[in-house]
Amino acid sequence: MRAAVLHETGQDRLDVLDDVEAMGFGPGKVRIRIRATGLCHSDLSAMNGVLPQPAPFVPGHEGAGEILDVGDRVGGLRQGDRVLMCWLPACGGCPSCKRGQTHLCLAGFMNAGTPNFRRPGGEVFGFAGTGTFAEEVVVAADCAVPIPDDVPYEIAALIGCGVTTGLGAALNTAKVEAASSVAVIGCGGVGISVIQGARACGAAQIIAVDPVAARREAALRFGATEAVAPDELADAKARITGGEGFDYVFEVVGKSATTRTAYETTRRGGTLCVVGAGALDDTFQVNMFELFFDEKRILPSLYGGGDVLRSYERAIALWRAGRIDLEGLITHRVRLAEINDALDQMRSGTSLRTCIEI
Repeated sequence: MRAAVLHETGQDRLDVLDDVEAMGFGPGKVRIRIRATGLCHSDLSAMNGVLPQPAPFVPGHEGAGEILDVGDRVGGLRQGDRVLMCWLPACGGCPSCKRGQTHLCLAGFMNAGTPNFRRPGGEVFGFAGTGTFAEEVVVAADCAVPIPDDVPYEIAALIGCGVTTGLGAALNTAKVEAASSVAVIGCGGVGISVIQGARACGAAQIIAVDPVAARREAALRFGATEAVAPDELADAKARITGGEGFDYVFEVVGKSATTRTAYETTRRGGTLCVVGAGALDDTFQVNMFELFFDEKRILPSLYGGGDVLRSYERAIALWRAGRIDLEGLITHRVRLAEINDALDQMRSGTSLRTCIEI
């Protein structure tokens, strides 16, 4: 079968090959035919080494498709089911799961260290234990979440990561209050989803911050009340909040510099929500006096900060009700053979989400 492979960490191009085989099928596993997958910035971060991932590997973790085969001891799934990919499934039995913090379960992360593809030259990993830039993938059954028939594959794929992450940051982690002021730094697909989540919560002012003009324009279509370049943020803070700072500031870049800017843009007693996935060696610093005196809440948000299965259902309900726009997030569509074009689009900032049809 065909799959896009990164041979070594640090390479910026993927090699689309037709000699890749999905491996590991057996009890507790399902084989999925991928129909659509989104390109998430985390895929780029894994390729360049910001996020740890053994190589060679097949990127992609935001996918949807249909089940081709079901292994023994798998209940609730059958051949032909339409599913989205959950790259961080909960085991249900670890301390995090028992506390109700299923998004902190480490069982899914352990999958990233087990190869689930092979080629004549050896074994190949799947990013985050999945690897959706492939025609087929074998994963644990709890990674396959059934979707209703009225949800297109490309919409389901987005719900599998970026939409759930962004909406959840606003609804679950920060719990944005009605009539509040919000700033979102970084307006790619996840940042736009944060904006839509803040709008669904009833925020009065939502300021989108991004260096790319096209993304600022897009943010206005998705619910931002104003969109500014990074060097205009200080002026927006002065104009809109009287210099006090915003009630909620979301950092959706994954850099210590932008997190520091977000901290300084948050009002005393306000909430800084860190959504971007950053590097191990990039350190965010805050001095002990300001930490105590400003009493700002610093809340990281992993995968939307809540039960992902419930978050999937909520995203579908909001989409059906017309409260969020998911079709509009897809700015580009490519075939798997054109995957490197999609990477260039994301690097240049010209895309919100590129749908790869497989």
